[in-house]
Amino acid sequence: MSDTAALKPEKPKSSWINLVVDFGPLLVFFLTYRHFAPPSDAEGLVVVVAVTKGTVAFMIATVIALIVSRWRLGHVSPMLWLSTVLILGFGTLTVLLGDPFWVQVKPTAVYLLFAAVLFAGLARRKPMLRYLLQSAFEGLDEAGWLKLSRNWAVFFLFLAGLNEVLRQVLTFDGWLQAKLWGFTSLSFVFTFTQIPMVLRHGLGQESKDEVLTNPPHE
Repeated sequence: MSDTAALKPEKPKSSWINLVVDFGPLLVFFLTYRHFAPPSDAEGLVVVVAVTKGTVAFMIATVIALIVSRWRLGHVSPMLWLSTVLILGFGTLTVLLGDPFWVQVKPTAVYLLFAAVLFAGLARRKPMLRYLLQSAFEGLDEAGWLKLSRNWAVFFLFLAGLNEVLRQVLTFDGWLQAKLWGFTSLSFVFTFTQIPMVLRHGLGQESKDEVLTNPPHE
């Protein structure tokens, strides 16, 4: 082994950190809301107070996740920056206006924004997902990145539509549970379905775990 190789810093072990950064704030929101929410699905002031407190906790946890990403991973992806800005913006509206509508519609706005960025890149034959994630999945060729960008753009549109349907037909508590458990599960399943395609386009076997633990997220 050469001296240069020996001195080269190891790539940080980031799998669990990615998962915490991606899904930790939403879990904090869920737990805080459930702590302050009434025991039943009652609507009214008590629910609004619980939503407000959960939103404040969500915003704080999101900023902490941003700091952790910068500290432990050495960078903050553009996707995380965009998500944080929208979370803080819609979260502030939720707190100031006392209306759960804003925190519920935030995922729709994020999904549509990401879909628009990805489709705009595809129109110029640029795989914007690579730039949004700031991930270099080792070995993945340009065609693979383009297909991955296209597939996630379509999936984001699906999630935006699904979020709009669920927030219309469910109580806030039901919507929140669907958002945490249902959308998270859907994202993991969808990410897993992309593995065969990216492997066919040159992704190294050693990078497969990185794809699974660093999916696009809102």
